[in-house]
Amino acid sequence: MPKNSKVVKRELDDDVIESVKDLLSNEDSADDAFKKSELIVDDPEEKDIDVEKDSDGDRERPAWNSKLQYILAQVGFSVGLGNVWRFPYLCQKNGGGAYLMPYLILLLIIGIPLFFLELAVGQRIRRGSIGVWNYISPKLGGIGFASCVVCFFVALYYNVIIGWSLFYFSQSFQQPLPWDQCPLVKNTSHTFVEPECEKSSATTYYWYREALNISDSISESGGLNWKMTVCLLSAWVLVCLAMIKGIQSSGKIMYFSSLFPYVVLICFLIRALLLNGSIDGIRHMFTPKLEIMLEPKVWREAATQVFFALGLGFGGVIAFSSYNKRDNNCHFDAVLVSFINFFTSVLATLVVFAVLGFKANIINEKCISQNSEMIVKLLKMGNISQDIIPHHINFSAITAQDYHLVYDIIEKVKEEEFPALHLSPCQIEDELDKAVQGTGLAFIAFTEAMTHFPASPFWSVMFFLMLINLGLGSMFGTIEGIITPIVDSFKVRKEILTVVCCVLAFSIGLIFVQRSGNYFVTMFDDYSATLPLLIVVILENIAVSTIYGIDKFMEDLKDMLGFAPNRYYYYMWKYVSPLVLFSLLIASMVQIGLSRPGYNAWIEDKAAEEFLSFPTWGLALCICLMVLAILPVPIVFVVRCCNLIDDSSGNLASVTYKRGRIIKEPSNLDGDDASLIHGKIASEVPSPNFGKNIYRKQSGSPTLDTAPNGRYGIGYLMADMPDMPESDL
Repeated sequence: MPKNSKVVKRELDDDVIESVKDLLSNEDSADDAFKKSELIVDDPEEKDIDVEKDSDGDRERPAWNSKLQYILAQVGFSVGLGNVWRFPYLCQKNGGGAYLMPYLILLLIIGIPLFFLELAVGQRIRRGSIGVWNYISPKLGGIGFASCVVCFFVALYYNVIIGWSLFYFSQSFQQPLPWDQCPLVKNTSHTFVEPECEKSSATTYYWYREALNISDSISESGGLNWKMTVCLLSAWVLVCLAMIKGIQSSGKIMYFSSLFPYVVLICFLIRALLLNGSIDGIRHMFTPKLEIMLEPKVWREAATQVFFALGLGFGGVIAFSSYNKRDNNCHFDAVLVSFINFFTSVLATLVVFAVLGFKANIINEKCISQNSEMIVKLLKMGNISQDIIPHHINFSAITAQDYHLVYDIIEKVKEEEFPALHLSPCQIEDELDKAVQGTGLAFIAFTEAMTHFPASPFWSVMFFLMLINLGLGSMFGTIEGIITPIVDSFKVRKEILTVVCCVLAFSIGLIFVQRSGNYFVTMFDDYSATLPLLIVVILENIAVSTIYGIDKFMEDLKDMLGFAPNRYYYYMWKYVSPLVLFSLLIASMVQIGLSRPGYNAWIEDKAAEEFLSFPTWGLALCICLMVLAILPVPIVFVVRCCNLIDDSSGNLASVTYKRGRIIKEPSNLDGDDASLIHGKIASEVPSPNFGKNIYRKQSGSPTLDTAPNGRYGIGYLMADMPDMPESDL
């Protein structure tokens, strides 16, 4: 079959709409040959892609090779870097094991229901986010565009983190690891340790100075960091190659990118449990602080984590599910993927705190050793009497228990003079309370702990390869949330769009690989996604439950799944989830309003972080990020309400469902009831402007511009009509 023509060969069957059956029943017997003819659609824009048809003979669309591949894709998208470094931080910060209860409650209230909603609408309508919300309500079509904008913003800085991981991965094939020791500086007279490194630590110095070569503020660009520029380019090349053929290429990669992180996490957990002090970390992690559960902040942060952990609002969930068959059990998928995500977060938390417990023990041992030496000096100077020290204490090989005993004795005896002695209690809990989040956890705390592992280069390679895989899995879903809606709407070639998108993103992403680039990553992470995504998901919930109709949606689900979903989802979608989402939106806006906009800058002279406020242009950029992300929603709403753009760019404007298929009908035929679809009367529907020649061709007859019998030029629109541009919907 030629690539540049669409020929749909189909026998007349029950899939033809009723009006066409009526027309056929009134035909002359001489038209028998015509009934067996072919339907030809003259369309110059034909995509050369591999496609599959589902069991129902649905319209051509790429499909997953297997259910496992699809599940792995959804898991890879939802399970990302946040599971490894944000969930453990929030769990430790908000009451340890007690944090799991609010998280689970909110997972059931907003997580699974909204995840199920996105899976269902994508699978039912078989479009990306733009097409889905255009179909639900054209006035809310901006929701899909807003999702694409947010996905693009997130992809810009998320791939930078993958670039950082690639850099550390490339540097891990060394013994000892390059961040194991502080570098030495030589001058004409002697050699000394780098002062900036000596004031901080070897891993901290390597991160800020060797890897990022960071500037002192966001206003000091400092030029491009060439090492990170190369790593960012490599990251975008990986994404482009994986996504260029759509799910046919990215789906196969999911087998590795989604499963490999679990292998590494389990290996790390086994290895960490064998380390000294790992149990202290896990015990600290799951020691519940029940009083913290009463604080609203805990519930707000748990809701935010649920929200972002499942990738709600990005469009990636809808894009992936749109390649499913319509009878796929998406309810099972929603529950399965949600709990896999939760299990992964708990597994990563165990690993992180086992490693941090080991690290805290090492630091605590150094603390005890240093303070024991100070006590010995104080004893020699006579500041402390030897009589108060128990006879069994040996300061040259003192244990943590003995040190705490001596410390308590000195504190009680000296009382008012004790602060002047500058002794530290050296408690492991104090070190564990200092657990850092985000990049600090992965590139500082974890790297420092791994320097103490036997065969540390091997574990470093495994750890950063895991981060790369976690990041790529999420990036595939994020990019799919951009590409699928645009391809569905504007019928561009996926390969060309993928390359253009990656090149554009890399070009803009150069701001993140300046010496001040880390500060821009913080800005985008804080302001480009949180509020816009909340608004997007609220509008999604309203569009389905109110505009489309919750009862109608439940009927659609029953028709699609073959069984009626539990009424629990009815009440969640209609009442509970919107209320919780609105509360979360208000709480987030209050937090942004009350908090001081700024970032943690690394000051070279102090060798420490210092909080700085954004300059005026920085504040303006933060506001622009939030406004640009949500701007498509009001723009599309106004355009559609005021009819500023003619929606009749194509000839088949209305869409309805029949037996699980999309049936496209002419917008306005003489006296045809099709004009009443979507509640429009005939006078309100634009006159048809048929841009394609649609007719039946008699066997052996030449191609004609009209139907052979002059009567049936447009009536023969089959259920398997090839895809039309989204604007026609």
